Amino acid sequence: MGVTCNALQLIACANAITSSNPPSAICCSKLKEQKPCLCQYLKDPNLKKLVSSPNAIKVADTCGSPFPIC
Repeated sequence: MGVTCNALQLIACANAITSSNPPSAICCSKLKEQKPCLCQYLKDPNLKKLVSSPNAIKVADTCGSPFPIC
């Protein structure tokens, strides 16, 4: 089953990315689900700043889903 890329799925992580709060279980689940799409999101100027921020990378590491090498 393929993943449907939808950056809105990552809204569950917005609080963790924009603050120092730990990511929720829902955030980690959505992040793992959207992992195949992250390189695509990095190509979008509207998403790149959020997705490539140090906090976003920290959230991904905390969730056990490190960023792919794009």
